[in-house]
Amino acid sequence: MIYILLLLVYIKGTPSTYNKLHQAFFFTLILSLIFISQYTMCAKNQIISRLIHLFTNAKPYLLMIGLQFGMAGNYIFGKDILNHGMSRFVFIVYRNAMAVVALAPFAFLIERKSRPKMTLPVFLQIMVLGFLEPLFNQSFTYLGMKYTSASFTSAIMNAVPAITFLLAVIIRLERLKCNDIRSQAKVIGTLVTFGGAMLMAIYKGPAFTIFHSENTTHHQNGTQESSHNHQTAGALYILMGCVALSSFYILQSITLKRYPAELSLATLICLVGGAQATAVALVAEPHSSAWAIGWDYRLYAPLYTGIVSSGIAYYVQGVVMQSRGPVFATAFNPLCMIIVAALGSFILGENLYLGSIIGAVIIALGLYSVVWGKAKDYSESSTIEGETKSMPITAKNDLENETISVISEENQPPSKNKLEKEIELNVTNA
Repeated sequence: MIYILLLLVYIKGTPSTYNKLHQAFFFTLILSLIFISQYTMCAKNQIISRLIHLFTNAKPYLLMIGLQFGMAGNYIFGKDILNHGMSRFVFIVYRNAMAVVALAPFAFLIERKSRPKMTLPVFLQIMVLGFLEPLFNQSFTYLGMKYTSASFTSAIMNAVPAITFLLAVIIRLERLKCNDIRSQAKVIGTLVTFGGAMLMAIYKGPAFTIFHSENTTHHQNGTQESSHNHQTAGALYILMGCVALSSFYILQSITLKRYPAELSLATLICLVGGAQATAVALVAEPHSSAWAIGWDYRLYAPLYTGIVSSGIAYYVQGVVMQSRGPVFATAFNPLCMIIVAALGSFILGENLYLGSIIGAVIIALGLYSVVWGKAKDYSESSTIEGETKSMPITAKNDLENETISVISEENQPPSKNKLEKEIELNVTNA
């Protein structure tokens, strides 16, 4: 419209006004170009902000789905290297060594300024954490996997949340309320989970093969007899590993409150656990041939499991738990079981048995029952955190972490019941 008016004035105007009209025309043109560029930049910024918002919301889902594929590779590589005859103790040593090499540079650079000071109680907790997960859990999990299969192991490992809840009740970190639907869901889910695990241990049933090839037939026949004879023992070994892993999660949640540096803590756990596993491996495998490594599965398997399972997994789980809570992270575990079943049948030539399939479904149902109950606890804790502002402090001569709730309206210390409730929610949700 402005350009039309200028054009009419230009046609009916006098020659003395042409120069002024030229100036006005070019000035208006420049303003129009500036307006168009600003509008384009605003639209571009809106699109970028929407994409960033979409990616931020989808990031936890993408991380957990990718993590399940990565953890599935852990079971496949672990079973394959055990089938080749490598000692599980040596494998654990190399796995944690690779994890330390992968994590240490990032822990040093990223958490250089935020890393808290190491204290004796924290160091002792790290020593126990190194024994529980890198040594005890991995040793018994791989031992049980040796007697069963990768898919069987991944299915039994879904019992970890139920075992964690049971341990939390035993050591009184979590209280049961018979009339509370959340407690009832967690109890029922725990019982259902253990029922599915027991079914997998005692009942095998007919075999099914998802993928079949001639290259895996010989390997399948060679391991079938061992699987039949040692399935119950293998299930018990895996459950022992689950107990150690559940204990690890409980202690890790407590340690993170006193040493809130996820990468540094993961590096120290792998370092201490690898050192303890080295001492055990030197006694169990004194021959140098057992420690031989080359450009084959003896290198690829520890490299992958160390970087992905013992390195990236620790960090990704910590990031997701901080943003969406531990319940969200646990809900994706059955996806790993499905991936392992498909890859185990395709790569390792493993059979799926009817008892394992039914037991895995029962364990998944029990898992989601426990997860549902924990989700209600987490939503309540989020509401409490929304009403109050939390400030963690650590006493020098006290081994327990305390959380002081600073109420925005009243600078009064919280009541004892409220403080115990908040500590309980923080610990059991890790």
